[in-house]
Amino acid sequence: MRFSLLGHFMFDTATTAFLRAVLDVVCESVSRSETGARVHVTSKILEAATMGEVSPEGLRQVGREALSHAATMWR
Repeated sequence: MRFSLLGHFMFDTATTAFLRAVLDVVCESVSRSETGARVHVTSKILEAATMGEVSPEGLRQVGREALSHAATMWR
């Protein structure tokens, strides 16, 4: 699923596609131009995946929580 390269986790193609799909579901109502919010959600999903969260619902929950915090960060 992943390997470490100089202390950074790299995900295989299938895992990357899965994480992107989770991001797309979480951010379906977020404009692509809202890069700050999308980057924040992405980083939280990647952080959770790196720490071992692999369930779709768990990752979506992490993403939704990050999105709710992002909404207040840039207002």
